[in-house]
Amino acid sequence: MTDTQTNSNATTKADWTSDQEVRWCPGCGDYSILTALQMLMPELDVDREKTVFISGIGCAARFPYYMNTYGMHSIHGRAPAIATGLALARPDLDVWVVGGDGDMLSIGGNHLVHALRRNVNINILLFNNQIYGLTKGQFSPTSEVGKVTKSSPIGLIAKPLNPLSVAIGSEATFVARTHDMDRAHMQSMFRRAYEHPGASFVEVLQNCNVFNDGAFDAITKKDVRADMLIDLHHGEPILFGAEKQLGVVASDGEVSIANVDEVGSDSILVHDESREDPSRAFVLSRLSETPYTPTPVGVFRAVERDEYSVSLKSQIDSVVEGQGAADLNELLHSLPTWEV
Repeated sequence: MTDTQTNSNATTKADWTSDQEVRWCPGCGDYSILTALQMLMPELDVDREKTVFISGIGCAARFPYYMNTYGMHSIHGRAPAIATGLALARPDLDVWVVGGDGDMLSIGGNHLVHALRRNVNINILLFNNQIYGLTKGQFSPTSEVGKVTKSSPIGLIAKPLNPLSVAIGSEATFVARTHDMDRAHMQSMFRRAYEHPGASFVEVLQNCNVFNDGAFDAITKKDVRADMLIDLHHGEPILFGAEKQLGVVASDGEVSIANVDEVGSDSILVHDESREDPSRAFVLSRLSETPYTPTPVGVFRAVERDEYSVSLKSQIDSVVEGQGAADLNELLHSLPTWEV
């Protein structure tokens, strides 16, 4: 910490900004994500002294250096696991996890999946630029088929992971998507993630202007957003287009895009983020397999489930209350034991 201010109600963006030089490539989408979060934090009525940012390895992993909070630049892929330990030991803290698609979906995929399924009270932000940036341009788990990179010189042949599908398939209780070209939308998604009890997961489509420049231009450029971004709003029909002339319809467990005039407004799917069954959120996450066709953004799923640390404490309390004070010596000498 660089000062001793503790009144969160009086903070500004400057209070949440560290004295470290931001060292990303000029024009990197990470700058806009950082600014969005630094500007949002004073509005969340939280204390910097009770806020922690944990990261793994990669360009996005520099994030804790630039937030004037507690933080930890941990090891490759292990940020969700480290954050889990911290959240269980200190449930009074606000724990954020920041990482890239390579860090979290490659070596860290296992840790991400289990943090989400356990519903640990952490906020996970995954910056997806579909490339390895820190190691200079190799394909990542989200790179598209055919992608030519330094590690796939004649084109990638493996099908990419869909971060939202992975999260929803892991039974995450909060799943959302945003992008680095819309600060207001980012802040809305980050706020929703923070306010959600349990594990929250936000994919941020982020441009790497050096090694994968323009990867999301077809959907995030301002002049195409109306026709290419499908903004999900709970309880509202899923409509998009400059004139709201297009919508999403459901049939036989699948979703597709249709012209409203052709199918009628009553056929348009009404978004329900609170639906307990994750199958509808899952098929919405599969609506666009590449960032060249209309792509949903917003909150896909927000359901309530017991938060892990609360359930764990309840279990421990019930054992202690039922058996009296724990006896470590008795535990160490309990059966089965062996003499060697």
